[in-house]
Amino acid sequence: MALALTGCLGPAGSARLASADASGDGTLRIGLILDNTGRQNFLNAPQLAAAKLAIKEINAAGGHKGKPVELLPETISTDTAAQAKALVAAKADVVIGPTDSSRAPAAIDVLANAKVAVISPANAAGALSNYKSGGYYFRTAAADIAQASVLAKLAKDGGARTLAVVHEEGGYGKDVAAAVVGAAKQSGMEVLADPEFTPGQAQQAAAAAKAVNPDAVVLVSRDGAQGAIAELNNAGLAGKKLVLSDGAVSRYGTGLGARALDGARGILPGVFPSAAFQADLVAVDPGLKDMVFAAETYDAVILAAVAAAAAEDDAGTSIAASLVTVSGGAAQAAQQASQPASKTCTSYKDCVDALRAGQRPDYDGQSGRINFNSHGDITEANYMVYTYGEDNLATMTGTEAASSSGG
Repeated sequence: MALALTGCLGPAGSARLASADASGDGTLRIGLILDNTGRQNFLNAPQLAAAKLAIKEINAAGGHKGKPVELLPETISTDTAAQAKALVAAKADVVIGPTDSSRAPAAIDVLANAKVAVISPANAAGALSNYKSGGYYFRTAAADIAQASVLAKLAKDGGARTLAVVHEEGGYGKDVAAAVVGAAKQSGMEVLADPEFTPGQAQQAAAAAKAVNPDAVVLVSRDGAQGAIAELNNAGLAGKKLVLSDGAVSRYGTGLGARALDGARGILPGVFPSAAFQADLVAVDPGLKDMVFAAETYDAVILAAVAAAAAEDDAGTSIAASLVTVSGGAAQAAQQASQPASKTCTSYKDCVDALRAGQRPDYDGQSGRINFNSHGDITEANYMVYTYGEDNLATMTGTEAASSSGG
C-alpha cells in the first residue's frame, strides 16, 4: 500500500501545503506545452522524446494505480495561454513546460487557476521563484543566478585575483552579474569594474574593463555576446582571460577573429546525458539530434507520477502537495518527525517499490538531485564546463555544481 506523502509548507494559500484531499478521476493525464518556433524549434523534439520515454517506463511499471498514464496530444505554439486552456479542457492533471521564461506566466495563470500542477524543464528567470502561482509551479531547471558561484570559481581557478564583470543590459545580465560580483567577493577576489552594455554597443564597456587591468573578465550576455567578445578581443581581453556565462556560450568559429577565444571557459546548465539515456531517447525518436532539456523533461514527468503515487491521487492539487517531499526537498520539522525514512530512487519503479515498502521516495534523476524548495525551485544546479580552442569552438572539459541561490 502506498503512503500518502505530503509536500513542504509553502506560503499561505499555497498548493504546497501539508495535505490535499483526493479529488482525481483515477486517470493520470500529463500534458506538454511546447512553445519553441523558428530558430528555437529544435528544442521541442528532445522534450517530446523524453516525455514519451518517461511515460513508457511508468506504464511498464504498472502505471498509476494500475491504469496507464496518458500523455495528451501535443501542439506547438508560442501562445502558451491557449495551449494551457486546451490542456485544461483535456483534463490534464499536470503540465510539463513551457520552455521560454517570458511565456511561463501566461501558462501558469491558466493552469494554477484550474488547479493543475506545472513543472517547467527549462525556465530560468529568477523572478519566477516568487511568481504567484498558488504553489502549483515547479521547475527542474535552475534559476539563472545559480551559475554565479561557478563563474566566479572558474575565474579563481584560472588564477584570477581581480575581476571585471561585463554584462548586457536587461534582467538576465543585471541579475547574474550582481550575483557574480557577490560570489567573487565571497571567494576573496576583488571586483574592479562592472560595466553594462547594449547589444551591438560594447566598445565602451570593453574599454572600462581594460582600464582596470583585471586578471579575468566574466562576460554575462546573450544576444550581444559575439559583439562583446569581439570588442573585448580588440581591447586585449580575450582568450584565457574570458569566462562566459551560459547565455554567451556558442559555436563561434570563424564568426570571431582568429584565436579570440583560445583558452576561454564557459558553462551550460545541466548534465551531459549518459550513453544509456541517449540510446533510450533515440529509440523513441530515431531522428533525434539534440538532447537539450531532455533530462529535465524526463525527470519532471517521473516526479509527477511519483507524486501522484505517493498521494494516491492524480489530481493536480495532490501532485503539487507531494512534489517537494518525493523530490527529496526539506519538509517542515513537524512533518519530518512524522514521515518515514527516505529512500533514494532513480526510476519510477524504484520509487513505487519504496512506497510499497513503507519508505519515503527521494527521486534523483537524469538531471541530478532535484530537492524542490518551498518556491518549487531545485536546490542544486549542475553545469557543464566548456573550454575553447584556437578555432573558437568549445569542448566539454568538466562539470560543476552550485546552490540554486547562486552561492
